[in-house]
Amino acid sequence: MPGPRKLDPSSSPRALLGAELRHRREEAGLSQSDLGAPLFLSGSFVGQLESGVRRMQMDQAEKFDEILGADGFFVRNCAALKESKYPEHFAEAAEAEARAEAIREYAPQLIPGLLQTEAYARAVFWAYQPTAVEQVIDELVTTRLERAQLLADPTVPRLWVVLDEAVLRRRVGGPEVMAEALHHVAGLVRHHRVVAQVLPFSEGAHAALTGPLKLMAFPDAPPLAYLQGLGTGQLQDDPATVGRCELTYDLLVASAISPAASLALIESVAEEYDHEVARF
Repeated sequence: MPGPRKLDPSSSPRALLGAELRHRREEAGLSQSDLGAPLFLSGSFVGQLESGVRRMQMDQAEKFDEILGADGFFVRNCAALKESKYPEHFAEAAEAEARAEAIREYAPQLIPGLLQTEAYARAVFWAYQPTAVEQVIDELVTTRLERAQLLADPTVPRLWVVLDEAVLRRRVGGPEVMAEALHHVAGLVRHHRVVAQVLPFSEGAHAALTGPLKLMAFPDAPPLAYLQGLGTGQLQDDPATVGRCELTYDLLVASAISPAASLALIESVAEEYDHEVARF
């Protein structure tokens, strides 16, 4: 098993807090479980804080200052974590996503954010906020495209997506936007950057009818699952819950068509949109 990842304390407030928490805990001769017990936190959760996977909350910072005699260090620096360019319900998941070595995602309605084109993302945000001023939409699109830069690394994170067929058929932004978006996904697959499978309508009922699912694995911390609803999101680290989510994803993969057949379908639907655009 790989050892703890060496964090650069200057890289972010979260990295600073994680590195300092590990240093002070070890200096105090406490295990992760020892430190977490007074806060009703598991040892694995403390490890996720130390590795920068989880975001420290202010009440936790206050308790760490007290237990470790940190003279307010954690409270002062925890305040910096309040600033995020992501919605509150997604901020911690986005931070975890940026540190993941592998991501598996089921998308029931929309192309996942990491795979979206600018035009597709813009259409999605206008649908979410039809009365917003254009500057707000521009900022949301910019943030989403910046997040997608995770895929600029040719190897990490490993990304495997299962797309419901509805993702291909739902005409977000119209045929021209859809053609570009699906060609983009297909290009990432052909360049071996993403593994994609399509869950066809013909499968009928399946294991994830309740909504989207994201699983994240890390080299130095236990896996996490992210479950999202309308304006809400939950990052799960309970082993039983994560295990259930992993089983659900495995069942989706078993029900989906093969990666090769999925690529052919994605490109075929993209060409259908291309032909529609050419007719007008």
